[in-house]
Amino acid sequence: MNLYTLIPATIFLALSLLLLPLLNNYWLSLTPSTPSVADLILRNGVIFTSDESLPFADSMAILNGRILRVGNYSSIQELAGDGTKELNLEGKFVVPGFIDSHVHLIWGGLQMAQVELHGVNCKDEFVRRVKAVRNLKKGSWILGGGWNNDLWGGDLPMTSWIDDITPDNPVWLSRMDGHMGLANSVALQMAGITNLSEDPAGGTIMRTSSGEPTGLLVDAAMKLILPWIPEVSVDERREALFRASKHALMRGVTTVVDIGRYLPGASLQQPWDDFSDVYQWAVSSEKMRIRVCLFFPIQTWSRLADLINKTGHAQSDWVYLGGVKAFVDGSLGSNSALFHEPYADEPDNYGLQIMDPESLLNMTLASDKSGLQVAIHAIGDKANDLILDMYKSVAATTGKRDRRFRIEHAQHLAPGAAARFGDQGVVASVQPQHLLDDADSAIKKLGMDRAHKASYLFGSLLAGNAQLALGSDWPVVDINPLGAIKTAMKRIPPGWDDAWIPSERISLIDSLIAHTSSAARGCFLENYLGSLSPGKLADFVILSTSSWEDFAAEGTASVEATYVSGMQAYP
Repeated sequence: MNLYTLIPATIFLALSLLLLPLLNNYWLSLTPSTPSVADLILRNGVIFTSDESLPFADSMAILNGRILRVGNYSSIQELAGDGTKELNLEGKFVVPGFIDSHVHLIWGGLQMAQVELHGVNCKDEFVRRVKAVRNLKKGSWILGGGWNNDLWGGDLPMTSWIDDITPDNPVWLSRMDGHMGLANSVALQMAGITNLSEDPAGGTIMRTSSGEPTGLLVDAAMKLILPWIPEVSVDERREALFRASKHALMRGVTTVVDIGRYLPGASLQQPWDDFSDVYQWAVSSEKMRIRVCLFFPIQTWSRLADLINKTGHAQSDWVYLGGVKAFVDGSLGSNSALFHEPYADEPDNYGLQIMDPESLLNMTLASDKSGLQVAIHAIGDKANDLILDMYKSVAATTGKRDRRFRIEHAQHLAPGAAARFGDQGVVASVQPQHLLDDADSAIKKLGMDRAHKASYLFGSLLAGNAQLALGSDWPVVDINPLGAIKTAMKRIPPGWDDAWIPSERISLIDSLIAHTSSAARGCFLENYLGSLSPGKLADFVILSTSSWEDFAAEGTASVEATYVSGMQAYP
């Protein structure tokens, strides 16, 4: 429980602004007796700091890319000098730079240059977008993704949809969640996938009633085809970083937790190649525009531990080595999330457990003993219970420390599971925008009762004192923190008039914190980022709104400008 939850936001804002003259003595004690000259001063605004010691201010001073002082203008103006720029906010709101707690940054940047299938709502449009690819040499791969079969009634695509228009080119089109993809017959033949092929552990080759592959590969079955897809060049991956960074800044995101391009079946080397070929190159070339906290496949934990022992977590102000990531199940949309009860639309299907539990336990133990933060993807209620049980066992075995285990997604929880996050100190890394896609399909796949008791329990997680970190899972859904904040507040899916499970709505303050200070704490970056506090990096966003009441009621605002290290990075 924090001050924000004890006092209504409008009263909190009024009290904070009234107390500013008294609190300025506190800020002055953090600065030298001879004031420095600020590079930039922001004034005449409403600054939400995400710092409990002074939640709101009207002015802020910045020096050398860090926050020098926060308070009212009378205490800030003495920091102005000949070279100081002043920005009149004209009453607009300022918030800390948003932290997106779960993205696949390079993958997202690559998809921006591939076949885009997000939002497609019929077979004809699906086919048209694939057919629109031009000037490909025979044998070149057609790549893309983002399709969601729920948008056209649930029927899954098949090779027959695209074989006639791609007779000379292999095709791979991933579903929006990354846990299923469609290959055409050329690609299946290249990979040797036939009616005689066996399902790999943790994956499924979808088949017709006669046993022929439909072209759909689920979770670990994707490893049968992904090695045949040529690795994109270093230059393409670097361009993907630039595209992705520009897109993030446009949405007010200044830091991301990059889970990597690692998906079930993908090469374990990919995130390491991106680290050395893209991120380290961008830092040394002074081309980084957003900050990244990197996670690597848990199978490579010893390599990461060795690197951190040699260089530390912080590679620069731009790149931070976070920890390791694993999968325990698939996704709801692919009917591969792991549940205690079967799917309502597939009575014999409980989902998939992607990794062998003994291997996962051993790697988690080894990672934790090496001091690494562990993040595990879990969507179904059984998957979340398995990981919570495993985390509890590992903590008991290796002893007490500040480990901040993470569960990525935590979408569907069994009774009592939400409280365990807080009890065990497990970070709930959740993505509100998935709710918009899942509401109708969750009811179809789980049944009304199960879906309403278990899905996207943001309010219950906070009530249990869980550390909540908001993100997008881009490119599964778009990077859009203001959209995620509104969804967490409103929970109204497209076409619905009322909220889905209204008791699980959370406030604007809680949503902002979960995208800033709580998100920073969720990846051990709270000493550098997440709040507008003296000494921290000066990453902040200017919003279009000047009314807290309207913002808190509707959750509607847009990004007017994004600043990184005190420098305008967007527009």
